[in-house]
Amino acid sequence: MKTETPSAKFSVVLFLLLIGMLIGSAVATAVEVGEPAPDFTLQSTTGKSISLSQFKGKKNVLIEFYSFDFNPI
Repeated sequence: MKTETPSAKFSVVLFLLLIGMLIGSAVATAVEVGEPAPDFTLQSTTGKSISLSQFKGKKNVLIEFYSFDFNPI
């Protein structure tokens, strides 16, 4: 009878933990045209936190997400 080593048991537990995290993670969904955007908070280029809700009532809000400059795409 073959016995498992502690590292093999650790690998199995780690694998099951990762699978559980993937299954339980939230799924991002797209916002359809005409739907209100969900509120979120991110850090600005000046280091301050900015929420989308801060701009409620403004006529136009431009949101641009980009990767760091000089990053191969």
